[in-house]
Amino acid sequence: MPVDSTQAAANAGLANMVTNPTATASNADKDMFLQLMVAQLRYQDPMNPADSGEFLAQNAQFTALEKMQAVADQTALVLGAQMAFGASSLIGRQVTYTDTAGKDITGTVQGVTFENTGPVLDVDGTQVPLVEVLSVKNGAAATPTTTA
Repeated sequence: MPVDSTQAAANAGLANMVTNPTATASNADKDMFLQLMVAQLRYQDPMNPADSGEFLAQNAQFTALEKMQAVADQTALVLGAQMAFGASSLIGRQVTYTDTAGKDITGTVQGVTFENTGPVLDVDGTQVPLVEVLSVKNGAAATPTTTA
């Protein structure tokens, strides 16, 4: 009984996902795509081979997908760096945030911690995620006095 190339690749992809459950969805998609292409080549009819133009188009699509994923990864890194620099610039400034009781609290940012979920501000001893900040004002720095 001949095996359909799509079915063979799908079976191989499922076996890979079962044996390697820690693989990410992106890696699983790449592996599945490559396994489909290999299965198409392996199980093609020798008297009616696959169109090389179609094969090249699939390869180009795969390459474009990898490049777009790399751009998305780099963009995420840039966004993280911008958030880190923005949070660091808040040290010494007054911020307003809403506490768990729903009350607006104002305090001075004493420091910043960088967590996996994003920057967390130390506002007068309270840990406040940056995304919960409602407003920012200049700190309580004394204004310079001039003497005549």
